[in-house]
Amino acid sequence: MKLALFDCDGTLVDSAGLIHETMRRTFDKFGKPEPRFEDTKAIIGLSLDIAIARMQGRPHVEQDDIEMTAHYKSLFSIVRQDLDYKEPLFPGIREMIDAISGRDDLLIGAVTGKSRRGLKLVMETHGFDKHFVVARTADDCPSKPHPAMVTECCDETGMNAADTIVIGDAVYDMQMAKAAGAKAIGVAWGYASVDELIANGADAIAYHPNEILRHFS
Repeated sequence: MKLALFDCDGTLVDSAGLIHETMRRTFDKFGKPEPRFEDTKAIIGLSLDIAIARMQGRPHVEQDDIEMTAHYKSLFSIVRQDLDYKEPLFPGIREMIDAISGRDDLLIGAVTGKSRRGLKLVMETHGFDKHFVVARTADDCPSKPHPAMVTECCDETGMNAADTIVIGDAVYDMQMAKAAGAKAIGVAWGYASVDELIANGADAIAYHPNEILRHFS
């Protein structure tokens, strides 16, 4: 029996455009310099308040970051509607999830820096809510790379970390997996480079979603 824990943004769905536009409007509202797209991609995976602090060169969250976080959250659904943006699945993701969802020897979960509401929206939009049996979000646990998202999913499902595989596109996913004692698979279609994923502990790299399947055999 294995537990597969998927990151969401950059792994299952391509949400960088939506996140960046919401971030751009938030920084503009607070009179901050507009972030570059590369700056936004670099923080995807972190919990939002920490991400905003990092984008301003701060090691810790300050009151200004908390206020910007609240504004970002109030804007997100508005921007999503403005852009008619549905956070599309990366090519091959649906087929991969369909292939593993019917297996009796595998449980599927999500570990994400999104809010629980944001994850629920993605799951419902793409019909994945029936396949994912466990999830931890930024509302539930400390930000990645803290191992709590993984360890709490393991506790809830009765699985050991040694039998758990974390699949993600960010260095924080790899670091989180290693801190929890789980296996880490980096995906090449997301927002971090393959070299960065390997340097931060990836046990393997998947260049297409169908390559993930071999790690569950």
